[in-house]
Amino acid sequence: METTLRGVGVSHGVAIGEVRHMGTAVLEPPARQVPAQDAGSEQARARQAVEAVAADLTARGNLAGGDAQAVLEAQAMMALDPELMSDVERRVAVGSTAERAVYDAFASYRALLAGAGEYLAGRVADLDDVRNRIVARLLGVPMPGVPDSDEPYVLIARDLAPADTALLDPTLVLGFVTEEGGPTSHSAILARALGVPAVVALPGAGELAEGTVVAVDGSSGEVFVSPGARRRAELEAAAAERKAALAASHGPGATSDGHTVPLLANIGGPSDVPAAVEAGAEGVGLFRTEFLFLDDSRRPPSESEQVEAYRSVLEAFPGRRVVVRVLDAGADKPLSFLTPGDEPNPALGVRGLRSLLEHPEVLRTQLSALATAAAGLPVHLQVMAPMVADRADARAFADACRAAGLPGTFGAMVEIPSAALRARSVLREVEFLSLGTNDLAQYTFAADRQVGAVARWQDPWQPALLDLVAFAAEAARAEGKSCGVCGEAAADPLLACVLTGLGVTSLSMGAASIPYVRSTLAKHTLAQCERAGAAARATDSAQEARQAAQGVLSGE
Repeated sequence: METTLRGVGVSHGVAIGEVRHMGTAVLEPPARQVPAQDAGSEQARARQAVEAVAADLTARGNLAGGDAQAVLEAQAMMALDPELMSDVERRVAVGSTAERAVYDAFASYRALLAGAGEYLAGRVADLDDVRNRIVARLLGVPMPGVPDSDEPYVLIARDLAPADTALLDPTLVLGFVTEEGGPTSHSAILARALGVPAVVALPGAGELAEGTVVAVDGSSGEVFVSPGARRRAELEAAAAERKAALAASHGPGATSDGHTVPLLANIGGPSDVPAAVEAGAEGVGLFRTEFLFLDDSRRPPSESEQVEAYRSVLEAFPGRRVVVRVLDAGADKPLSFLTPGDEPNPALGVRGLRSLLEHPEVLRTQLSALATAAAGLPVHLQVMAPMVADRADARAFADACRAAGLPGTFGAMVEIPSAALRARSVLREVEFLSLGTNDLAQYTFAADRQVGAVARWQDPWQPALLDLVAFAAEAARAEGKSCGVCGEAAADPLLACVLTGLGVTSLSMGAASIPYVRSTLAKHTLAQCERAGAAARATDSAQEARQAAQGVLSGE
């Protein structure tokens, strides 16, 4: 009998297929004593396994590129942490096997992370995956991960480790469903980049029997278990209609009555440029520059290294806008040369622009590299700072840009509620705002974006979040300046219409989402979008906001 389960849809599309479960985690190794004379060889085994797993994660990242590469390289750094290795060797020295020592050392580190505030607690799943891979290698058993299958399937997991998500084969993995995660978790972001339909935060997903046929609607968040012929036909027809609409959609982003809304791409580095160009991106709305800095957490890249990377991106968009976010380090992206290692809650500490202002030479080098990279190119360069809290932050960043001789305009990311509430003040110092809805939701609702238990507060449809978007957009309009959205909210076609109605002037998203957003915007007038925005803000929950906007835009 058909039943319906509801989670959070995070990647558009429909997938219908049989369930396959993610491989189980490595079992706890037995505790047994090793003779003292074997301690040296056991320590060597542990080091070799750690280095092999780190090398594998780095290689996977190089293959995946973009956001996935940064996530996987961060995992490789976890594996190679010298304090962890010292703890492993100490445990082996007193009689543990290599695999048991790794297991226990990671358990100790895991407890520290879990108790270090919600932001770092969100890294526990990544740490567990690293541990499981090292232990599996030492035990000589298959790595936990994506199942082997010759037939396409729907993947079910408690959560998906970045190492698995990054290299999913979309010709085999029709879609995936997880019990944990949220709309801005690593798995969700990578799913959108792959163009794989996905639903997260679905209670009971792990109880679905292997081989059961399910239909996954990555837009609505619904999972239909054992769907009947009628349901399957409806979903397949809807999917075919969407595909036809996407094929017919081209050109600049605009509403049906001609109100232009530039559709830009979020990219993590040069490897993401081809997909953005192919999707018809009208420029870049968020160029995350962290990929350069995460290669080596001990030192920043040289100015010449930065120039080369930036120029390769700028050259790909002649005559277009490229919005570069300067280094956003701290919290889940620690850099030993830049961020403190002993903060009790790094998400609320010295991160983003705060780190750069404490290390002005890092900011100065990056801005100088951007100025050199843009020299002589027919590109409209815009540079923005992450984690701007107030006018003083905005002024300090604008002064640094001018001192570096940077061409183009300077802007501020609105990720902290104070910046949205005082947006007119911030705009006295900079020329544009860009709303990072992922962190703005996190700080508005005190809800870590990596914790599935608080996923409902990470929903970008929350009316309080829409209020902050409207405040910022209204301030920009009053100042005669622009206000875009570069958070994952822009990738939701229905929400893109609402954001347009709230006064947002551009939308930036993963390349795979651009055709969906372009097609949906083209079906509605600006007035309809404005009514949908007002209707969504008049509600009291994310679900009600979505339903209200849908009702307006569908003419119900």
